[in-house]
Amino acid sequence: MPLTVLSDSDVRSLLLSLSRADVLDLQHNLAEALHQYSTGTNENGCCSMYQPQRISISPKDGQTTLFMPASTSTSIGMKVVTLADAVPSVAPSASSVKSDNTLTPSPSIASSQSTTPRGSLTLFDSTGSPLGLINAEELTAFRTALASSIILYRRSQVQTVTVFGAGKQAFWHIRIALLLRGHDIKRVNIINRSFNRAQSLMQEFYSADHSEWRSDTKFSILSSEFGEYNRLLKEEVRKADVILCCTPAIDPLFPADHLTATEGRKKGRYISAIGSYKPHMCELHPDILKQAVTAAHHHHHHKHAASEGVVVVDSLTACMQEAGEVIQAGLTPEQLVEIGELWMVKKAAMKEIEKGGEGERGLKNWIEKGNIIYKSVGLGLMDICVGEDICRLARERGIGTMIENF
Repeated sequence: MPLTVLSDSDVRSLLLSLSRADVLDLQHNLAEALHQYSTGTNENGCCSMYQPQRISISPKDGQTTLFMPASTSTSIGMKVVTLADAVPSVAPSASSVKSDNTLTPSPSIASSQSTTPRGSLTLFDSTGSPLGLINAEELTAFRTALASSIILYRRSQVQTVTVFGAGKQAFWHIRIALLLRGHDIKRVNIINRSFNRAQSLMQEFYSADHSEWRSDTKFSILSSEFGEYNRLLKEEVRKADVILCCTPAIDPLFPADHLTATEGRKKGRYISAIGSYKPHMCELHPDILKQAVTAAHHHHHHKHAASEGVVVVDSLTACMQEAGEVIQAGLTPEQLVEIGELWMVKKAAMKEIEKGGEGERGLKNWIEKGNIIYKSVGLGLMDICVGEDICRLARERGIGTMIENF
């Protein structure tokens, strides 16, 4: 098989050409890989025992380089990316939330340099033969959004979507949400420090390429540059059916009270937080996670996943070590459930329901209507799984450069 080389423009062109059916196919493959990651058997290449912990190098130039090896049943590989470090503000976390429950956005790396990971993914087949070399910029954002969409796709209420951020992650989270649930999403609100960046992102979805979304979905922008920012922020957070946090935030994006107070708990929401990836970084206030796991602390998360009491994560091990929200909230492994493990329980329950049994109807109800927080720091497995599918599609569609006998 020839080596497939995909530049950043190749990857973006391919991903933009994906149909709803294509995205659902890729989502299914990723969900299966994450399911196998959580099963713990050594019979499958996606098993966690075959996914080494990533290695990071952080010299004094304000950059961190991550080395992320991983494998599936049919391929092995490693992604190497470099990204700008997030430097803590003088007084982190709670300092950004004043006593009157207003919020002052703290300095972030977004204001001075790009937060997009730069690097590549190298793929090999199961025999070690080179399979693909893929630019990682669009791939990283796409695979992260694809994983977030696994739960979003199954939510019953997605009419109002609030997105924090205006970069590649925000773009792909919005695009995939619209591809999969566009007929149900009536409003997308983009919240960002910079109005101009948010406006640029919004204009991408009003382009001719996305005309089919215009009539059904309305876009709006909220910037911290607005005079009524704190009041409007509270309104937008509480109105949202889905909250997608896509920023390398150091401090919480909004006060915990917006969701933990009685008024904020009147509806079920799906919250995805994927932007922070180090212990000092935090998109969601720790009190939000504390409330989520204490609401039904007497339940065991495997048998009673339908109730509140757990936070969903991509990797329990990685999030316990790297997820600022999880660490700062002081959560224990018993208060986390991997999305692959959750899907293992869901699949068994749905099969029982199909056969006429009761199954875990509460679990189905929680996934569709309950309060779910999904925290992700990213797995190399996601890159390998999605990268392999992208290579296959590129060969089928004649995209990229093919090198014979590499």
